Amino acid sequence: MSMVNLSGSRVIRHSLPRRMLHNHSGVVSIALFFIFCCVVFGLITSNFLSGTNWLNIIRQSAPLLIVATAMTLVITTGGIDLSVGSTLALVGALSAIALNNWGLPWPVVLIGGLLLGALVGAVNGFFIAYEGIPAFIVTLATLAVVRGVALLITQGYSIPIPADSAFTFMGRAWVIGIPMPALIGIVVLLVGHIVLNHMRFGRYVTAIGANAEGARRSGINTKAVTVRVYMISGMAAALAGMIITARLGSGSSNQGEGFELQVIAAVVLGSTSLFGGFGTIIGTLLGAMSIAIIQNGLILSHISPFYTQIATGTIILLAIWLNTRILNPARTPSKG
Repeated sequence: MSMVNLSGSRVIRHSLPRRMLHNHSGVVSIALFFIFCCVVFGLITSNFLSGTNWLNIIRQSAPLLIVATAMTLVITTGGIDLSVGSTLALVGALSAIALNNWGLPWPVVLIGGLLLGALVGAVNGFFIAYEGIPAFIVTLATLAVVRGVALLITQGYSIPIPADSAFTFMGRAWVIGIPMPALIGIVVLLVGHIVLNHMRFGRYVTAIGANAEGARRSGINTKAVTVRVYMISGMAAALAGMIITARLGSGSSNQGEGFELQVIAAVVLGSTSLFGGFGTIIGTLLGAMSIAIIQNGLILSHISPFYTQIATGTIILLAIWLNTRILNPARTPSKG
């Protein structure tokens, strides 16, 4: 364990080169895994490498990319957010109700959805940062509560949105030959990369995960930063929920079931440490795309859908093991 002194920023600054080295090696390993998957599925399927299929992969993986970007910040602080799938479903269902039943304009629905996601994140952040309850417990509880609220307001039914609503632009439009969800995902990734690597807030996030007490003694308001991180996570989940609702043309309380596990897998597969202290948006992008191409490739390989989830989980586990134990053993935490 590193020593904490009154100039906590000095401790943080001295540990930066080592974390950058870890990030670099982790990104290289997941990049090699990504290329390997592309080569394998390209050889065993006839249309995996087609432009149409890749546009489909990017369009469908956009919600995962958006939420995984925010989850990278959460996990870099040493936390976790299990409520993103439920938040996605609640905001998606409420958006459909607001458009179909209440007749609200789509900009109001969009802003309201983001604010609701921020509220869920603020509740998580408050109990984690100010009440000292572990993030796993808090977000597990909000996962159940928020999903329950979504079920309550929809009564388990899918809520359609008007076919002529401009809201569907988020999920169905194409701009310069690229799906709108993909463009939104790219923008979110770029913003996340800039925030984490080139802004003071990102340095605070990394410092909290590396040494929370040292960060606090160096003058960082660790509680406020933690709350903001969870608010960002909630807003990202809300945005993903509205994109899915816009693409499918309906909102449902069943959307996003198990989504939080895919998000966490993408972030960890991308070499962000579950123990906090360092994270990489580029790695998260590669991790999310690796999961997307594994699922797509298995489907194109005509593997039974009953085996797809098993195969996907097994491949992800082996990839993470390969990353942490073989290609990058320095990142494995000591057992002592």
